Amino acid sequence: MAADSKLSPALQALVDKGLFDRLPPTFSTFFFEKLQEWETLFPAERSYHERLFALIDRSDAALVEKLFAPLRSIEQVMGVNEKTWPRQHFTLDQVDFLNRSAHYPEWRKAVSDIFARLDPVLEEEIERQGHARLVVVIAPADLPVGPDRMWLRIRQQGKRVPLDPPEDVANYVPLLLTGASRKEASASIAARYAEAKGPYAAWSVEAGGGLSNPAGALVSLNYDQLREYRARLTNEVAQILRTQDVRGPRQLLAKLKELKIHASESDVGRDPVLAEFTRATLLSGNGTLLINNTFVEWSTVQAVRRARPSVTVVSFGIRNKVKPFTGLLIFTDQETSTPIPTQMDTLGTYVDLEIFYQYIWQEFERYAEYRRNTAYLFVGEGMDELLAIAPPDFPLLSAKQPVKLGQVFGTMKDWMNL
Repeated sequence: MAADSKLSPALQALVDKGLFDRLPPTFSTFFFEKLQEWETLFPAERSYHERLFALIDRSDAALVEKLFAPLRSIEQVMGVNEKTWPRQHFTLDQVDFLNRSAHYPEWRKAVSDIFARLDPVLEEEIERQGHARLVVVIAPADLPVGPDRMWLRIRQQGKRVPLDPPEDVANYVPLLLTGASRKEASASIAARYAEAKGPYAAWSVEAGGGLSNPAGALVSLNYDQLREYRARLTNEVAQILRTQDVRGPRQLLAKLKELKIHASESDVGRDPVLAEFTRATLLSGNGTLLINNTFVEWSTVQAVRRARPSVTVVSFGIRNKVKPFTGLLIFTDQETSTPIPTQMDTLGTYVDLEIFYQYIWQEFERYAEYRRNTAYLFVGEGMDELLAIAPPDFPLLSAKQPVKLGQVFGTMKDWMNL
């Protein structure tokens, strides 16, 4: 590790102690490389690495050796040695080395078996420190269905709660998220939590418009507001593909890492962690550059995997109809590459979202941080019902009469102890 390493003292001490040198090369070098990106990792990611290697370090040496023995054996069969696999470097050549090996499936199983033993211990630590969490998923007002046709894939997991919506639909989302009308411009539940808990604790991810007045520590990702950066990425990637010798996807990935967001293009560009998150999200998800709701879904999934926010507000929009093939999958702007007029696709949006609701809920539930302590509210703007998936003590589950949106906000506020 370089002398100017930015690792936490605890993790740096394990590196200096030689822990990584005692582990199988294919295992240690992968994580060693990840640690080079320390300054662009979220606190939850840093915590995971610290806890993982602290667990390995404090465990009985004989048990650790037994745990890694199958991986060491496969490495020997694959021909892993100091020449083919120099320590403290994880390069594209090493990735190719693994992929080309006839023993790659065995290697993957050995690595998976290691984490099958380690992750439950780490998850138990997380569960002991658990606290209430909140996820609000909002569908746009123009869907061609009522609440009886919403959330079909997940409705058996929760309860449909009757609502008393406001007469003015423009106040629907503000009342839900802030407890006040649109004119009052109050802070949202996510902004309040971010102010109380600090950076990366609360996220707002949306297709467009404005969920609330983002400020302070709230992470706010807005597809429409990233328009300038998305256009530049589209053009620059197309330019790379046309003019540069890129041998394959891994070489392309290395080029894409250079396409940083400028601070002038978005507020997230001023935060190195969020800047890299936004770049990686836009360039790793299929369609995230060109389809608003795909961006929202994939950003949410990546936020859950990497940042583990305690409050997450997700707002979808109406996507446009996908035009006849115009290079959608090779970074071509549909608006400029075809004369066909752009049309909104409300039915297609509804079909997409029914899948996305399930994806998002399942992604949260994969992680110990969210199990048995998270309230999920799936809401359709303007609708007189919402779907609540929550622990038995969540107050809305016992509602018998229609609930006003201000009361829903109050319930969320109390649930998060704000």
